[in-house]
Amino acid sequence: MNPVPTSAALALGDDALVLSHRLGEWAGHAPVLEEELALANIALDLLGQARVLLSLVGDEDELAYLREERAFRNLQLVEQPRGDFAHTIARQLYFSGYQRLLYEELTQGAGPFAELAAKAVKEVDYHRDHAEQWTLRLGDGTAESHQRMQQALDELWRHTGEAFEPVEGLDVDWATLRERWTERITSVVRRATLTLPTGPQQGSWAAGAGRQGVHTEPFGRMLAEMQHLHRSHPGATW
Repeated sequence: MNPVPTSAALALGDDALVLSHRLGEWAGHAPVLEEELALANIALDLLGQARVLLSLVGDEDELAYLREERAFRNLQLVEQPRGDFAHTIARQLYFSGYQRLLYEELTQGAGPFAELAAKAVKEVDYHRDHAEQWTLRLGDGTAESHQRMQQALDELWRHTGEAFEPVEGLDVDWATLRERWTERITSVVRRATLTLPTGPQQGSWAAGAGRQGVHTEPFGRMLAEMQHLHRSHPGATW
């Protein structure tokens, strides 16, 4: 059995864990009941992925609830605040497109993540389709929905480049992955009568170093909320 690279398991697991929590923040706040259920289901899918990935390299509860902020290895993209519905859809469009392509590539090898990726790729297909369909509806909808969706795409774009920086333990062609992702996202955005931001060329648009434990200010507040119950009652079981 191939050994599990800790850095890769934490990167993938933390992405799923943090985004799951962010999507869970929509409980009771989604625009319609159907979307509340859809976002909750996506959050649960991601939480399931996180549990499997983190359990490969340690105790899943301890890794989720007892690590300090600088020990998390998630992308800065997934930790961004919930924002409005368009903001959440833009984040899902960017991330689920990346995750779908990444998992697809991981299924092709014999590495320790191939089995997980093969099971999760169908879930992520739904996540990506959900985000793409809402991008089309919002972009080609009312003047306000168009404006909000465009603003969300613009604000989150600078956080996307980090996703294509190499991760130790993942044998992936990152340049090709980025090209495929850009092509897919560009196609969806154009069909939605929206545009991707112009500016820095590909390769220089990474926002930060979440993979190295450097996170944005909102992450600390989110982490405190996520870990509060566990830290308040250490050792409790139910």
